[in-house]
Amino acid sequence: MSTLHTVNKSPFGDGALKSCLEHCKPGDGVLLIEDGVYGALSGSTIAADVTARSADVAFYRLDGDSKARGLPADKLLGDVKAVGYDGFVDLVAEFDCTQSWL
Repeated sequence: MSTLHTVNKSPFGDGALKSCLEHCKPGDGVLLIEDGVYGALSGSTIAADVTARSADVAFYRLDGDSKARGLPADKLLGDVKAVGYDGFVDLVAEFDCTQSWL
């Protein structure tokens, strides 16, 4: 059973993304939303953890939230695919269940 994990807190002030990565199973997906999109920043303290898990976990970020926070695409991890709101809905339908990390 595959799970889509959604993370809405910044990894620089909250441990939700780190905990999420520790609980993900191969075949799961992680969608970074709201301040969670900061977890897609390359060169950050969490970037190595995200990159290490990208071999068996799919990573996504809500593009509108990245843009709203002024995060330039060239500063974001290439392993984290940008999706719009339609993509968010598609991901919820694609995975067997959804887990929100609050």
